[in-house]
Amino acid sequence: MQNDSDRFFVLTGGPGSGKTTLIEALRTQGFATVPEAGRGIIRDQMAIGGPALPWQDRALFAELMLAWELRSWHAAHAEPGPVFFDRGVPDTVGYLRLCGLPVPDHVTSAAQKFRYAPRVFVAPPWPEIFTQDEERKQTLEEAERTFRFVTGAYAELGYELATLPLASLEERVRFVIDQTGLQ
Repeated sequence: MQNDSDRFFVLTGGPGSGKTTLIEALRTQGFATVPEAGRGIIRDQMAIGGPALPWQDRALFAELMLAWELRSWHAAHAEPGPVFFDRGVPDTVGYLRLCGLPVPDHVTSAAQKFRYAPRVFVAPPWPEIFTQDEERKQTLEEAERTFRFVTGAYAELGYELATLPLASLEERVRFVIDQTGLQ
């Protein structure tokens, strides 16, 4: 795959840890961003009465997440500068493991071939900001387990994990910009 993906920065972690808020803050600063697959798929599937929901057909949900992430990875090549992703292909590996489902060979292959910048930003569980809603039905305990599985998938694939501080949004933005050297 093309290797200008070193400018593709992933933010990952469990649900409700501030990833999407941070991605939005980076977008308002002029950076290109890619939304999370999970929420988009859940919204679409709920709107059409589809079965690819994490509480209905987890394997199908994972396949749609993989397709979304691959399409996002390819589309990001059209952006001229850095791109921040709200999750990436390896999150699908972590999700399948979290669910106790087998990780098909094509998913493993995709996680190995479709690479991002070597440093991945991980948002640790943050009970003080965690909330549930119509699309995020996980408990805090499930969010913590998700964090362990997705960060484990990235670590296995050789990514360096940079843990986001449990700090204000401004401090998190500054941390990411400092760590990426995008000043």
